[in-house]
Amino acid sequence: MSEQPVQGYKIIYRGGSGEIVEKKSRFIAHVEKAETEEEAVNYINSLKKQYWDARHNCYAFVIGSNMEITRCSDDGEPSGTAGRPILDVLLREEIHNCVIVVTRYFGGVLLGTGGLVRAYQKAAQEGLSEAAVVWKRCGIRLDVTVDYNGIGKLQYITAQKNIPCIDTEYAEEVVMHLLVPLHRREELEKAVTESTNGTAILEYGAEAEYVETDGTVELL
Repeated sequence: MSEQPVQGYKIIYRGGSGEIVEKKSRFIAHVEKAETEEEAVNYINSLKKQYWDARHNCYAFVIGSNMEITRCSDDGEPSGTAGRPILDVLLREEIHNCVIVVTRYFGGVLLGTGGLVRAYQKAAQEGLSEAAVVWKRCGIRLDVTVDYNGIGKLQYITAQKNIPCIDTEYAEEVVMHLLVPLHRREELEKAVTESTNGTAILEYGAEAEYVETDGTVELL
């Protein structure tokens, strides 16, 4: 599993598109996830084919858990007025493994360098607003077994510390199946042990990457 920041990082869970109009020019932004540079390039090329009649198809992408790869292109616009502004949006929002393509249909009115920068950034932000951005985290599976007297305390701790619960089994005892962020492991173990006076049984499993969407946990 690749190294990633302790608390995880933001990724695109679902792509999206948005459009703005500036002085009769249309700026159409498409946002999509891309795990590799090849995926990003293939996506860019597919949109260039789709919008073959547009004046410009400018883009930027960021790849890697530590943003190891960043690329951008002005695609014929004045240098630094399109690709870099799109890239700046991704870097400012700290979104990883994402590609944004902004297609421009020229409306006949020149915007100037400052106007172009603002338009491409605004379009990129509009595209992002229509996409679903989530936190990708790395955790470890943890099964905690307690008696029925201890389940309330355990539920309180996991809710208070925002620890994702995958499932809960109720039998002679109760087993909560948790996903614990790696940097919270010792903290949670201490809290559970103290609150149950050491009666809880903790069994760790494998590490797993996951995202939280609409209050639910999805393993990657």
